[in-house]
Parts: sequence; C-alpha cells; structure tokens
Amino acid sequence: MADKISVTFASADNVKQRTVQVERNLTILEAAHASGIEIDATCGSRGRCRSCRVKILKGDTPPATVQDTVQLGHEEVHEGFRLSCQTRMLGDTIVLPMPPKAEEGHQILESADSDYDNTHLHLDCGVIKTVVKAKAPVEEHHQTSDVEEIVSVMSDLCDESVPLEVVREIPQMLRKDRGNITVSTFNGKIIDVEAGDTSDQIYGMAFDIGTTSVVGTLLDLQTGEQLASSGGVNTQAVYGGDLMSRIAYAQFDQKKLSTLRAKILNQVNNYIRKCSREANIDPRHIYKIVVVGNTCMHHIFLGIDVSYVGLAPYAPVVRDNIVLPATELPLKSAPHAQVCMLPIIAGFVGADTVGCILSTRIHESDEIRALVDIGTNGEVIMGSKDRLTACSAPAGPALEGAQIRDGMRGAMGAIEKVETSDDFECSVIGDVPAIGICGSGLIDAAAKMIDSTVMDSNGKMRKHEMDQLPQKIRSRLTRGNNRQVEFVLVWEDDSGRNHNIAVTQADVRQLQLAKSAIYSGIRMLQSVMDVSDEQITELMLCGGFGNYVNIESAKTIRLLPDLKHEQISYVGNAALLGAQMALLSETERLKTSDITKRIEHVALAARPDFQEIFMDSMAFKGEPFPSPSKSSSRERKLKRLKQTV
Repeated sequence: MADKISVTFASADNVKQRTVQVERNLTILEAAHASGIEIDATCGSRGRCRSCRVKILKGDTPPATVQDTVQLGHEEVHEGFRLSCQTRMLGDTIVLPMPPKAEEGHQILESADSDYDNTHLHLDCGVIKTVVKAKAPVEEHHQTSDVEEIVSVMSDLCDESVPLEVVREIPQMLRKDRGNITVSTFNGKIIDVEAGDTSDQIYGMAFDIGTTSVVGTLLDLQTGEQLASSGGVNTQAVYGGDLMSRIAYAQFDQKKLSTLRAKILNQVNNYIRKCSREANIDPRHIYKIVVVGNTCMHHIFLGIDVSYVGLAPYAPVVRDNIVLPATELPLKSAPHAQVCMLPIIAGFVGADTVGCILSTRIHESDEIRALVDIGTNGEVIMGSKDRLTACSAPAGPALEGAQIRDGMRGAMGAIEKVETSDDFECSVIGDVPAIGICGSGLIDAAAKMIDSTVMDSNGKMRKHEMDQLPQKIRSRLTRGNNRQVEFVLVWEDDSGRNHNIAVTQADVRQLQLAKSAIYSGIRMLQSVMDVSDEQITELMLCGGFGNYVNIESAKTIRLLPDLKHEQISYVGNAALLGAQMALLSETERLKTSDITKRIEHVALAARPDFQEIFMDSMAFKGEPFPSPSKSSSRERKLKRLKQTV
C-alpha cells in the first residue's frame, strides 16, 4: 500500500465526506473522477478556468503552479485554494471541492411543436403496425414454428428474418388474445410483436446531442404531434467544456471513452423514460429514434474511437447514414426502437449541421443564404441549390461562459442583457441577484463598452482615457485583487456572490478569439464563393446560443457581419427540427446522403489567407466585406496590414 494514499473529499456542511484510496501522484481531479466524485473541469484539465477549484483542508499543500496563480490570484493561493486538475497529491489529503455556481434553470433551447404543417412533410416514418391473426402450431407432424406462422400471415409485408430479441417474445404473444397480434416493421423488417391490437401507438424520439446541451422530443409518428420534450446540460461536461477537451480526455484510452459514452447513454435513456411518463405512453412503443450531433458526440454515442478525429487530417471514422437496433447501444428504455444516425459532412462539421440544412431548406434555395450555428464548435453553411459550402469555426467554450472569470451558462442568476444610459444596467435570468455572466450578456457588455468608449476597437480598456465618460460608468473601471483591469457590471453588494461581477481584460481577449472564429468563418466562405454582404439574402442564426444573441450587439463586436437587420433571422434549434423531420419522414432522412455529397467542406486552417482574415476579425470594428469587384483592393489592404505588423 506504499504507493497508495488516502484522499478525503469533504462537503461544505461537513456532513457528507468520502475517503478513497488512490495512486500516489494523481491529480486531485483524476482521483475524484476515478472515485465517481464529479468535479467540473470545463477547460478539459488545462488549467484555463476556475471550475475545478478546491481547498486543501489538511495534508501537504503542493506548491502553486503558474495556472493556480493566474486563475485564482495570490490571495486564494495563499489560503490553500488550488486547481484540482493541476494539483498532484503528495500524501494523505483532505480537500473541499468548491460548489459550482448555482446554475439552476438552464435555458435549453428546444424546438417548438412539430412543424409538420409548415414544412409539408409527407409522413412516411418507415414504421408500420399490422394487425393479423396467427395460429400457434398444433400438430406435431406439421414441420413449422412460431416464427414461421407469423411470417406466413404477414405475406409480402416484411422480411423473413426476425431479430433474436423479438423471437424471445413471440411464444407468449402468439398464445395470448386467441392469436390476434400486432406486428411492427421498420422498412420491412420486423421489430416487435405484441398481443392484441396496438396499431394506434406508434411513437418516436428525436435527439440533438450537443457539446454543451442535450435535447430530446417525443413525437406521435402518425400525426407528427409533439407529445413531450426534455433537455439539460450534457453530463459529459465535467470532463471538458469543448470538443477538443473531450477528445483529449478519451484519446487512446478505451476506458475513458467508455466513461464518456456511459454518461450520454444514461442521459438519453433518462430522457426517454421522462418523456414517456410525461406523455403517458409505454416506451416499448417508441419504434424510431433519430440522433444528430457533431462528429465527436456522434462517435462517442456509438462507442467509436475519437482519437484520430482530434489529429490531422481530422477525418471521421464513418460518415454514412447509420441504422441499428437500440439494443446494440444499448438504449434499454426503448428496446424495440431503431436508432438512425444522420450522416456527417467532415471531422468538425457533423450530423447536427446536416439537420440544420434539412430543416432550413438551404439546399433548395434559389438565392444565396447563410446558416450560422454559434456554439462551442460553430459551423457556417453558405450557398444555394447550385452550390453549398461549409466550414467549422471552433469558437471554444467562452461563449458558453467557460474560461471567463465570472462566466456561466445561461441559467438562473446569469447576466443575459446589458443596456446603457448614464450607467450600465444588467438584466439577470430569473430576476435574482447576479452570480455571473453568460455568453449573450458578455456580448452585450462588450458592445456597450465599445459604444461608451470604455474599450477601443482593439479590445483594450481605456483606463487612462475616461475623463469624458459619466461618473457612474467611469467608476466601474477598476483593478481587481490581482491588479488586472476589469469593468464592473454588478457591484459586490448587489450581487449574489461575495465579489463584484465584472468583465476583465483577459475575458475580452477570450471573447475576441471566440467571436473571431465565427466571423472569419463567415468571411472565408464569402471569399471562397465570391459573395458580398449585399448578395446574402438571409443569414440564419441557429442553435442553443445563437437564438439568445442580440443581433445589434453581435454586429457591433463583429461576431456577425454588418448586414441589414432584415437580412438576419433566428431559426431556433434547427438541428433538432431537422432530426424531427427525418424522424417523421424516411424520404427526408434518405435525402441527407445526397446533401452531404453536394457540400464542399472548406478547411479554414489549410487556406493561405485564413490567418490574415482571422487577425483582421479580432478587432471589434472594421471595414465592410468588399464586393467581388473590389477584391483586389482588399488584397492590397491586407498586404499593407501585414507589412505594418
């Protein structure tokens, strides 16, 4: 036991505590996760956020790392606080994990009730229930079987092969209700056999599995009616807030991949049960499930190694449409369902983007339109029925509140909106004292700081140039405990925390990196397609985050191009709506294979001009994107900029 040490995880009320034996020299975070104790590691254990903060109560306190000091400040380090992802235990230790911000009541964007009437779907879900009368074998000399008797009365309606899990149920079902049975098929394959007539009970579920959140909806496959929905934060988030963090966690480690997979399978199983209870249906009558998600979430859900998705050339293991029985995953809550995974476009442009394309009909558009999914891993689609281009714009988790000092997701207590007059006024989700700031609030705050000249176009706070500002605004620009410049949005006395809620200079830099990824992705596709701002008929914002963004603020900080207001629209959770369309219609689902073959994937990093466009996008103000006829003048401008740098 010499190589083992004891670590005790205490609770704030000192009522609950858990002691485990772990290998010496593990980080506190590794010890916690190995013991089933969840400590958030939003940045993926890279020491770039405060989410995994703990306090060493007893035992040898390891020296602080650079990351400890940067994220926590000298005062907290001196008091024994450490980042659990950076701190290796030297001996027996008692630690107190800091409770996460009380992020209750998350704003999870779900699709509205099924848009069947608006999208003119032909309801051909592929599931057919047929009521037949079959007799159990009665004569010994008649060489037959229960399965053969059922197949024989189904005539040409199904394939003769029957899955083993259905075969196991046939003896009892065939001998109940005098041989009256309901046979369920999916695209001609038997998937369920029941006693009696249950032909009016045909249900399905659509899931959007995102890096940050997971949403599921239950639909009646005969009418298209949405019966229930459920959503929440992706439970994998404790292992990293962005895609690369999840990939890094599971890279070349099958056990950790299984850990991530178990998290999402449990969550989906729970949502199936929850929606079934809410709609008062039997989950065995859920016969079809359609899942969309980015490539990483898609692979983890299926248990496919994601190691090489995170390495150049970032190729997915599989891109095709996939259909498999729920029992193979397993999704035990819907034992008779067929799980349909929509296809993938590229390594970081996944099935969720295909769902967005399907629901917005951008692939059928006569005019040029753009689709922007703003999130941890943003995607941009641009084009029409004649040509479609796509790129991945990895914004990172800053827009979801991670790697921002007072950042949090859009939940109770988050600043979501900022307005100005002679002072800054903040709107807080739930109308409670603020405990942090979410992405939409951060964008609003940055825009108002620019409009008020608190911050210049390069993102630098004007500490020494504030004389012209109103006194109330001027007083908000201060230096924090670590002497870093920060702009206070809510003073300590008015907040729900024991400190000011503020935007720091480092937060601004994180925002610049995030918004520049999205903005430069849009600009790059414009460049590839030779399209000016005026030629974009519509720019559609989708996703859980995009629909809460203030358009004017997004244009001010150059997250979005400076298009006319009527050119920009919100389209809700387009990925989930696309999954619902594929759920209700096999015609729509099968279209997705052709859609993915048409799309031209633009690898931003491989483009020689991307670096210049990205650097230009870092500024909060700039010139409009030129029309194609002015491209040569833009090239001259970029050349001058490069020479100046």
